[in-house]
Amino acid sequence: MHTTAPSDHATADRTASRPTDGRAVPYRWRAASRVLLGLQLLLLGWLSLRPVPAAWTSPPNLTPFASVHQALSLGGATALRQLASGLLPLAPIGVLLPLAVGSPSRSWLPSFLRTTAAAALLGTALEILEGWAPGHVLDVDDILLGTAGAALAHLLLVPPLRALERHRTTPATAPAPTAAAAPAAAAGRTEGREGPRPRPVPAPALSVLGSTAAPRG
Repeated sequence: MHTTAPSDHATADRTASRPTDGRAVPYRWRAASRVLLGLQLLLLGWLSLRPVPAAWTSPPNLTPFASVHQALSLGGATALRQLASGLLPLAPIGVLLPLAVGSPSRSWLPSFLRTTAAAALLGTALEILEGWAPGHVLDVDDILLGTAGAALAHLLLVPPLRALERHRTTPATAPAPTAAAAPAAAAGRTEGREGPRPRPVPAPALSVLGSTAAPRG
């Protein structure tokens, strides 16, 4: 069986017909997100390390959700204010980090898991540093609430950004080929294909049949 490799024209046609997935975020979005992310980290570091004058501080809280139950027992605006103070500090990380690394248009689950893990690690580091600063108290609920805030911000804001980016990078429909270009395209697709080759007549057969140019007696 005689097989031939696909022609360059056919390969180019298949390559051009593949749509681009648009996985990368525009450069201006990445640059702005990295600047904002850097400012956010500087602000969080300053808030965690700045000394706070206090005559007395409560003991560290290492029991999960203990301060959350205490805040909910107060009720009203006081409970909302205390819960918001734990949810909001790391919430921008849930949006800025996927934009900074250029991955909001990828699969949502790996992006969500990476962002949540990064927020948990950052919250833990900040809380450890905060426990060394004068006037601050280590609270494990701040880590939990901060991670939850980043996860909620990611789930609420990144899917719309992902849909917008996919809509922006959707390739336009290719125009139909003209009448003059159709034969050229067909010739390009069939280029490189060879038909069945005639089999050569063996030399003994030629000697038996004789030369076609010899006169017949």
